[in-house]
Amino acid sequence: MVSRRMVMWTAMLLCAGSTVWGRIDIYEGNPAYWQYKGKPVLLFGGSKDDNLFQIPDLEAHLDLLKGVGGNYVRNTMSARNDQGWEVQAFKRLDSGKYDLDQWNEEYWARFESLLTLAEARDIIVQIEVWATFDYYRDHWEVNPFNPKNNINYTAEETGLPLKVTTHPTRTENNFFWSVPAERNQKTVLTYQRRFVDKLLSISLPHGNVLYCMDNETSVTPEWGWYWSRHIKERAEAAGVTVQTTEMWDAWDLANAQHNATFDHPETYSFVDISQNNHQKGQAHWDNAQKQRGRIAEKVRPLNNVKIYGADGGRFGNDRDGMERFWRNIFGGLASARFHRPDSGLGLGEKAQANIKSMRMLTDEMSVFSCAPRNDLLSGRQENEAYCLARPGVEYAVYFPNGGKVTLNINPIDRPATVRWLDVMKSEWVDLKSAQMDGTVSLECPSKGYWAVLVR
Repeated sequence: MVSRRMVMWTAMLLCAGSTVWGRIDIYEGNPAYWQYKGKPVLLFGGSKDDNLFQIPDLEAHLDLLKGVGGNYVRNTMSARNDQGWEVQAFKRLDSGKYDLDQWNEEYWARFESLLTLAEARDIIVQIEVWATFDYYRDHWEVNPFNPKNNINYTAEETGLPLKVTTHPTRTENNFFWSVPAERNQKTVLTYQRRFVDKLLSISLPHGNVLYCMDNETSVTPEWGWYWSRHIKERAEAAGVTVQTTEMWDAWDLANAQHNATFDHPETYSFVDISQNNHQKGQAHWDNAQKQRGRIAEKVRPLNNVKIYGADGGRFGNDRDGMERFWRNIFGGLASARFHRPDSGLGLGEKAQANIKSMRMLTDEMSVFSCAPRNDLLSGRQENEAYCLARPGVEYAVYFPNGGKVTLNINPIDRPATVRWLDVMKSEWVDLKSAQMDGTVSLECPSKGYWAVLVR
């Protein structure tokens, strides 16, 4: 059943003659990228938590992101209460159990506040509808959907487990097998749809939302396909178009899991490849470029809503995180966001410097007409430098840790201008570079993170 709120918004959107102008959409001029409010846009971001709508200092955090040139956040619809301030989506009764037929309005007010505050700052929010880890191990113990925690159904009626002790990769919670093409658990599906429809009643009027079905899922593809179709149908009924994807667990993008997204553009209009950000160095670049080639006949945006890498973390160090951020954008990908602290750089000082410098550089270029062109670099060592270029017009080269390469700028009939960017200081530096016979010799002033713009 469609909610009263959804009906109201549908009528308003249809009467207003809603168009894609004010919504995030695939860029008409180059479908590898996004456009927002009618203009192409690169998405850069970082944030200190996954379920951003639940944090108490949300507005200040969004202001900080906006202030350094960021415009992209991740939001899982999670309520784990790891931090002590999260709330659940459903009303909790005096008995301690939840009623899945009643909402906790605070949860949804927080969600609407995120979308409203972000939209006012032209920040795009990539939602993960199902926060996978909320449904496993200790988090499942307190989840309202667990039969022992609600008054609406029992384990015997639904087949849902009361306890799940394994990691999500084992897929031992059949909560994710409820869809008609799998176990068709109608009672469970009714409440799942109710949750998603409530989410959509709030999100569809906002044009700054991208929809990802899950976080690091390993379940059947039918689950994500079902929810993508459902969300698109609801959006169509409301007179708007939305963009959907899935996020798989496998770190290797060649894993068969990812086929369900890459090979189904009719279902998923973009591809989130965040798990590639477990890869390091040249392999990180090479794997992403293989996927760009894979979808060359049906180009779509490739998003990175999670970039791993932080000192002391499990998935590489600070350097890995910063390198991945730059390789993604220089690799022709549509977005790059630093993952939360402990697994990523969040929106700490290093993340802020990299976001600001990336915006400084790309604002000086027609990025959406450029392409990865490492073939224009000679004397390059593995992982030494990366080139994004529109040959004959402009070239950008990123150096993860200093270095020297020769850039081929043929054919060109006039001298090139060369500007160096100190990434960590977010400052342009005036340096001369030798030019001869259609080439430019580029040598970094020092070790460290440098970018150079040649025009």
